[in-house]
This record gives sequence, structure tokens and C-alpha cells, in this order.
Amino acid sequence: MKKLLLATALATLGTAAFAQDVVRLGTEGAYPPYNFINDKGEVDGFERWFGDNICKIENLTCTWTTNEWDSIIPNLQSGNYDVIIAGMSITPERAEVVDFSQPYIPPASSAYLALSKDVDLKSGPVAAQTSTIQAAFVAENGMTVVEYATPEETVAAVKNGEAVAVLADKDYLVPIAAESGGTLVLLDKEEVIGGGVGMAFRKSDTELRAKFDDAINKMKADGSLNAKITEFFGPQAKTW
Repeated sequence: MKKLLLATALATLGTAAFAQDVVRLGTEGAYPPYNFINDKGEVDGFERWFGDNICKIENLTCTWTTNEWDSIIPNLQSGNYDVIIAGMSITPERAEVVDFSQPYIPPASSAYLALSKDVDLKSGPVAAQTSTIQAAFVAENGMTVVEYATPEETVAAVKNGEAVAVLADKDYLVPIAAESGGTLVLLDKEEVIGGGVGMAFRKSDTELRAKFDDAINKMKADGSLNAKITEFFGPQAKTW
């Protein structure tokens, strides 16, 4: 009975959310170039452009809010916002509790960042952000994982010796390595994990998800999505 009541409540939330004039977009705001907070205190990055453009195409009025990564799905389900746009990889485990849009970024490489190219990944813990596909991958592949709430903390763990490396999206780690002046290096070893990056919706919000998928199709067709992926992630980024 409790499960039935919960399902009914979530369905009601989803219907009410889409019936509103404003669609609330939720992101982390801490994972550049996907999303970050700029000097004006505003959500910025590739996903700011992406979400705003979807709302323009579909004639929706949208607002942005930020939420810590480890509670980003529960707060979607609780009705605190209507869509997650936060560099979230599509996985079967997540798809059990949310519905995903079609991917808007192709499956990309995850990379290891360390203090030395010859580090042994099994000699100590490998850092990863909590509740990410990278954390699960490390734990499932013979390495010891140590999890942190934010991506910045995973990099700090390598710098201060708490971890031998960090595994994260390569797009996130490349500028960090470049800005370190050689202190931090990317290993040659890379991993391809997950089914691309998609937006997450409550399972009851099928109409809203369809509108966002329609906008993604239009951006793929006119080339604007590929152009922005290249602009934010570089010419080496995978496109459609």
C-alpha cells in the first residue's frame, strides 16, 4: 500500500509540474564545462546554453536551480525541480527510477588524473565522485574506490596523497591537467562507460520528456548541437 501511495503521489507531482507555466531545470553547478556557477552567481556552461535553447525551441518558460549531486535524483522525485540537466550518464540502474531523454552528448571517455604517468592504479585508492558511473567502475574493476561529494574534492585527494588517481569525465579533467603546469597528468589509459549523457525526468512526466526530445532532434538536425559541443569541449569531442 505504501508503494502504491508513493507512486500515486509522484504521478501527481509530475502532472502538476508540467501543468505549471514554468519548467524548473536542476543542475549541479560544479562540473565545468558541463555546468558551473559564473562570477555573477549564475548557472553557466554548455548545459546552460542547452537547457535555455530547448526552452526557446519549445516555447517554455524555464528557471534554473542547483542541487548537490548525491541527492539530485531524490530531489527530482520529490518535486523540487522538473528536469535534471547535469552531465548525467544514462545507465540501466538510474533508468529504474527516472526516465531519460535521448542522449545529447555521445558516450565519452573517462580518464585518470594522477601525479605521475607510471602510477599503479591498484597501489592505493582511486578517487571518484559519489554516485557516479566512475565510482561504480572503479569498485567493479579490481581497484579500491574512495568517494567524495564534489569533483573538486576528488582532484584535491590526488594532490594531497589521499588517492593515487581520480577517474572522471575526460572533458572535465583535461583543463585541470593543463592548468596544473605538469603537476597533474592524464594517464594514457581511458575508459568508455555509460550510454551517453541525457536529461532525467520523473517517470510520470512523459509529455514533458517528449517535448525535450523533440528539441534535441531539432538541434541534432540543424547542426547547432554539434557546434556547441565542439565550442565547449574542443574539436576532439565526439559529436553526432
